[in-house]
Amino acid sequence: MFNLVIPIAVVPLLVPFDVNITPNDNGLPGIAQLRTIVGAVMTVGLILSVLAMIISAIVWGFGANSSNPNLAGRGKTGVLVSCGAAVICGASVALINFFWGVGQTV
Repeated sequence: MFNLVIPIAVVPLLVPFDVNITPNDNGLPGIAQLRTIVGAVMTVGLILSVLAMIISAIVWGFGANSSNPNLAGRGKTGVLVSCGAAVICGASVALINFFWGVGQTV
């Protein structure tokens, strides 16, 4: 009959040794334009974060000067949220590169 048991020494030879796939910068047309668009969106996000901080600071000031703690609290929250949005917009490339590196070590 046939021997259906594979010897242990042959099993590692069945697994591919080195699969190395990296991102391809020229695999699709329009990659350079896509990078330009992403950079422009990041710039718009940072500009909107600054606008949100200015508006939130104005709301905070109106709330503090009119003895309206609810309005002042909303302004404070808006300032913190706009700062967080700016941090995320600014650090997005570094965060993605960090987690890409973590994923490559798995």
